[in-house]
Amino acid sequence: MNPPPRPGVVLPAGGPPGSAAAGSRKVLFLDRDGVINVDHGYVHTAAQTQWVPGIFELCAAARDAGYAPIVVTNQAGIARGYYTEAQFVAYTRWVHGQFAQRGVPLLATYYCPHHPQAGIGAYRVACDCRKPGPGMLLAAAKDFGLRLGECVLIGDMPSDLQAAAAAGVGTARLLADLPPLPATLFAGPPPPDNPTP
Repeated sequence: MNPPPRPGVVLPAGGPPGSAAAGSRKVLFLDRDGVINVDHGYVHTAAQTQWVPGIFELCAAARDAGYAPIVVTNQAGIARGYYTEAQFVAYTRWVHGQFAQRGVPLLATYYCPHHPQAGIGAYRVACDCRKPGPGMLLAAAKDFGLRLGECVLIGDMPSDLQAAAAAGVGTARLLADLPPLPATLFAGPPPPDNPTP
């Protein structure tokens, strides 16, 4: 029996940033198209890239609260043959560099290159990593030792929230529904009314 398909993963040049080495247990999961970059349709080059306003400030707020950002993205463009996996990885390394230059390095990018109907060749497969499946989130949890109940996910589609619920991510929101001060997402539970001295 063939092993189940797994998501791909891109790490920053030189390996994960220091937060991973320090055993970070809290992560901000980000969808890509529509959350990090404006979704112009199958974006895979620097020339196509337009950043969603506020994304770097959001990641800075997460960083300051101890959350490392990880991207989790369906990439049906690979499955459909619009661009190769190598082209996607090269573009993703450029994205990682852009975030690092702004002081908010990405811990990793997990991507699903499959599509159950439109995929070409080996990419035409039903998998657990394509959202709303939880496979990318579970793979990240295994790779980085995450406590998913303490993590946050921000997406732009119901499938993002469904994946988060299936994986047990503690907080999941659509980008359009974020509060005016999204740093409150990372504040954690309020302190008890009567703390023990």
